[in-house]
Amino acid sequence: MIIGLPREIKDNENRVGLVPAGVRALTSAGHRVVVEHDAGVGSGIPDEQYEAAGASILGTADEVFGRADMIVKVKEPVGPEYQRLRENQILYTYLHLAPARALTDMLLERKVAGVAYETITAPNGSLPLLTPMSEVAGRMSVHVGAYYLQKSNGGRGVLLSGVPGVPPADVVIIGGGVVGTNAAKIAAGMGADVTILDVSPDRMRELDDIFLGRVKTVASNAHTLEEGCRRADLLIGAVLIPGAAAPKLVSRELIGQMKPGAVAVDVAVDQGGCFETTHATTHSDPVYAVDGVIHYCVANMPGAVARTSTFALTNSTLRYALELANKGLERAVTDNPHLADGVNTYRGQLTYRAVAEAQDRAYTPLAKALAS
Repeated sequence: MIIGLPREIKDNENRVGLVPAGVRALTSAGHRVVVEHDAGVGSGIPDEQYEAAGASILGTADEVFGRADMIVKVKEPVGPEYQRLRENQILYTYLHLAPARALTDMLLERKVAGVAYETITAPNGSLPLLTPMSEVAGRMSVHVGAYYLQKSNGGRGVLLSGVPGVPPADVVIIGGGVVGTNAAKIAAGMGADVTILDVSPDRMRELDDIFLGRVKTVASNAHTLEEGCRRADLLIGAVLIPGAAAPKLVSRELIGQMKPGAVAVDVAVDQGGCFETTHATTHSDPVYAVDGVIHYCVANMPGAVARTSTFALTNSTLRYALELANKGLERAVTDNPHLADGVNTYRGQLTYRAVAEAQDRAYTPLAKALAS
């Protein structure tokens, strides 16, 4: 199989889909890897390292897309990438289709096999390819929140840790999954007063054991959510329903009841966001204010720490890339039902139920699509 590695073109997206070790694994298995010139520069990986691993360097994205049977990316296609994809090509990347109707239209119309990192599952039900970037985004959410809490950046002028005689900031995290847990680790480590809201009693027990009382857990409901938002200096949205649009848990009215200069970081923005006031921003223009509350809603947060993120991502994605390359998509997903969970589109059919429900479209089970 020919695997293509293009340079990412989304705003300030400096990650890349494979590191040289991943290229070496694929070429050692008998595949050919073609890499767009300077695809890895944003992650500190020069072309020479890819060539040493066995890749061929091509001058343009058109050449990479044109030659490759499978495209390995980090983020969903944007702009000119739409026209580069072709029928039966495998697109292996983060897709986040539920809130992205136009992207879904394109994948269906061009009959692309869209394999989404974020919906591949593990035997225990976890999301192994989403986890590393959720860890990065969760930790980053506290860093950026602390930055925008500075008065010169529009915030309340609050130091997360406080100082002796002055209490620390209130950090309220909605959701106790991977993002929320990693946000809590950093916030608590910085000395903030941290509360996690979650709907699962079992998860709250786990969090209590993890943090040994350093982080408070509160059962999430309308009352506790309102109370938490009103007192928060930093509010972090960390809600995930796998493959589906995020629920709008924080209303515009509730945002208006928060402290002036508070910061709201919506890590769920890739799935549409869990604040009613969320709209996606970029690293070039990351924040906006609603009713005096600073919103940070960058849809590719880990792109800001590209080297860390790229290596963490390849650690998780490579094994499935090898399965797809070694077996071809049809056999790979037949042999591995957890990889099959990642197939969102196939030959013009929408094969992921949560996306179909979010967009009110027809859903075709993958097994049926394969059979046809």
